[in-house]
This record gives sequence, C-alpha cells and structure tokens, in this order.
Amino acid sequence: MKRQKYQYGDDPSQWGELFLPDTATPRGVVVVIHGGYWRSQYGAELGEPLAKDLAAHGMAAWNLEYRRAGNGGGWPHTFADVLAGIDKLQDLSEEHGFGLDRVVALGHSAGGHLAVWAAGRSRLDKIGAADADRQLQRNDGDGAVQLTGVVSQSGVLDLAAAERLNLSNGAVSNFMGGSSERYPKRHKYADPITAAPLRVPVYAVHACDDDTVPLSLSEAYAAAAKAGGAPVQLLKVPGDHFALIDPKAPAYRKCRELVQQLLG
Repeated sequence: MKRQKYQYGDDPSQWGELFLPDTATPRGVVVVIHGGYWRSQYGAELGEPLAKDLAAHGMAAWNLEYRRAGNGGGWPHTFADVLAGIDKLQDLSEEHGFGLDRVVALGHSAGGHLAVWAAGRSRLDKIGAADADRQLQRNDGDGAVQLTGVVSQSGVLDLAAAERLNLSNGAVSNFMGGSSERYPKRHKYADPITAAPLRVPVYAVHACDDDTVPLSLSEAYAAAAKAGGAPVQLLKVPGDHFALIDPKAPAYRKCRELVQQLLG
C-alpha cells in the first residue's frame, strides 16, 4: 500500500495520513478518527493500525489528526479541524483520482462522537444555537465533503450523559471549555443527539465489556435517532474498549465489515 502525510492547516496537529490500497480504484474512502477523550496525550497513532488494515482490504483510509484539549484544541477548534480534515479529501481525491461519492467515518470513543457529529454538519444551523454556529465558522459550501455513513466504536454519543457521569475525570467540561451549566448552547451544539435523526446510516457499535465508555451512551443515541426515523443500528460486540481498535479482534473485524457494507 501507499501512504502519504498531508497538512490541512498550519498547526502541527492539523494533518492526516492517507493510506491507499494497491488496487487501481479504492472501493470507497474511510475517515479514521481516533479517541482518547479529546485529550492531547492521545493521537493518530491509535488509528494507524486501522487505516493500514482498511487499505489492505481495498479501501482508501484517511487517518485524521486534530487539535485536542491541551494542545490548542477543545471548543471550537477540534470541531473545525475535523470538518476541515474531512474536506481535505477534495484535494486528495483530485490528486489520487478516487471518488467521493462514498465517504464513511470510523470513529472510536471520542472519535465516534466527532464522527457522528460531523455527519450531522448540514443540520447544525437548525438546532437553535446560532452563537455556537458563528464561533465554529464552518464551511458548508462547494468544498464540503459529506459523510455517507458512520461506524461509531463505543462512541461518546450522548455528551450530556457523559458530562453527568463525569467520564474520564471531567473530560467533557475540559473539552468544551466549561460546563453545560455555563455554556448550554455550546454543549447542545456539540452533542450528536441534538442533530438526530440523521439521513445517513449510523452503526453504533459498542463493546460488551467496555468500562471506559458506558453502553448507555450508544443506547441513548440509537433510541433518539430511531424515534426520529433515522437509519441507525445498535450492535453489541465482544471484548473491551480497546478490542474495537485491535485489527486481530472480532470486535474490530465486525466494524470493518460494517464499513464495507456502507461503502457497498
């Protein structure tokens, strides 16, 4: 396979690495978004084994890095980076000659939150948080790349619940620059549940023995999305939180199979 690193901005964390299969035409593009509770000590090295595996199975994989809380990220910069990083695929598709009609995000943990949130970008101006929308300064013009599906791997899909549960010692408040009591509109805007139901299919995969992100967060998102008629499915897989990003584990292999289904 071929691999090449690209910057999508001036900050040292605004980059991604493109993994291309040896086949002439990839069977679609997968944006790999790593987790780590949005903290700077966790980076794109978590997504690299997944990107390699996806490319080995005939898909183009874009392993996306972004600014995190502690290195210039958090609200609103992490959100802006994820959208800009996905939009960088416009340039890469022209350079490498692959299409963008099928672009699926595979996000683990906090990356699952960002993946599902990004899939709802076209709904963000309709959720009643205009101040937050202005702060983000997102681009939804001709250069925007729309996700056509998401596989969330034990994603933090209910941000309000994650804050209430004080997951990872206040990770949500740290990421958002303050509590939901202080910044209610900002938190509403950042919560994937707010944009539900999405028009694109979402697989909310969750590890049965996950003690890092509770299953209830995926259950809450799936219930809210289904109530609105969204094409969402909740799937429970064996293993712990990190089995989902272990290419040798059945939990990860199920996620890869779902990505392949979404790419057609």
